[in-house]
Amino acid sequence: MTQSAPDILCLSHLPWDFVYQRPNHLMARAARGHRVFFVQEPYRGPKLQLEVERIDGLTVVRPGVPTSASPQAAEEMVRRELDCFLEANGIRDPWLWYYTPMALRWTSNVRASAVIYDCMDELSSFKFAPTELRELERELIERADVVFTGGRSLYEAKRARHRSTYLFPSSVDGGHFGQARGKVVEPADQACIGGPRIGYYGVIDERIDLELLAAVAQRRPDWNFVMVGPLAKIADDDLPKNDNIHWLGLKSYDELPAYLAGWDVAIMPFALNESTRYISPTKTPEYLAGGRPVVSTPITDVVRPYGDQGLVHIAADAGEFVAAIDEALECDRADLLRRADALLATQSWDATWAAMESLVRDVPARRNAVTTRERAIPALPTLRRRTPVASTSTSLALSTARTRAR
Repeated sequence: MTQSAPDILCLSHLPWDFVYQRPNHLMARAARGHRVFFVQEPYRGPKLQLEVERIDGLTVVRPGVPTSASPQAAEEMVRRELDCFLEANGIRDPWLWYYTPMALRWTSNVRASAVIYDCMDELSSFKFAPTELRELERELIERADVVFTGGRSLYEAKRARHRSTYLFPSSVDGGHFGQARGKVVEPADQACIGGPRIGYYGVIDERIDLELLAAVAQRRPDWNFVMVGPLAKIADDDLPKNDNIHWLGLKSYDELPAYLAGWDVAIMPFALNESTRYISPTKTPEYLAGGRPVVSTPITDVVRPYGDQGLVHIAADAGEFVAAIDEALECDRADLLRRADALLATQSWDATWAAMESLVRDVPARRNAVTTRERAIPALPTLRRRTPVASTSTSLALSTARTRAR
């Protein structure tokens, strides 16, 4: 870590110890050269507190607010606690790295040397999303120095809203998931499940097409479907009860290659709805790095590029899904891996972080350039004030001109 490396205050809607996703990959790498403070969304509890823990080379901060506090009071409590925390830890002019616009409510007063919005999902489309999320995102995009997007669909949706928008699609830790191509110890709760095994890992929520999964399992009772991951926003009673669907629950990131190694085909049975319109599943390159053929519903960021390049089988309904799994079971695995590896070689998280960091380090220069351009705008000549209306119109025109110059 160099003396000149700014601290990073990362504001995330995902807990650090939940499913290992984009924020974990990037902030773990950022922590090699920066002090990183990973601030989670506040939780409700018996008292006001700020839990602080060192994990994976960075500091995780969990704000707790009293259950009895009103939303407005809770936000003010978090703001005060966080201000004290920043002061106590000597955090000055950090990079503010947002994954959730909701965090603006308790960080909008923090002076930052760079403001980054890494948009990994269209959170406002998710189940139970706060109604104010869209407006807060609009404000965050206005404040941001750079906007990163986690997939092409998100990039196409956001790029017109900020002049410094960059596409950084899901990357992969090839070495980690490549373990699934070798000899690994079979997890006990999977070893007892017969084959062929068709597997999925990830969050199980409203984005998973449970009806599709149940229909495919019913059509092929000789296949076993292994579902690894935590439930979110759905209940156990919502899950299909087919005998050949096995719900194994949350596993750690370190355990995933061992589960993946035991699957004959990996699947992404995503529903086609507003929650999945902009997703770019991290598991796509991970499955391929693990050497598994993949079947997915036609999610745009899976079709482009993986489906178009013949790396993922695309299927829209139960009949197509069964046929696609049959094809995947019989595919030329060596040819698939050769073509997949050529693409995955360009998608490492190390390279993604290095490129992002370089762009953020350029922010001060870009800010100075904008300030210089603003100062260069010539003053308008003195105008006679014939009427108050004319004077007001001139002021509005000048204001508009200066705003556009920014």
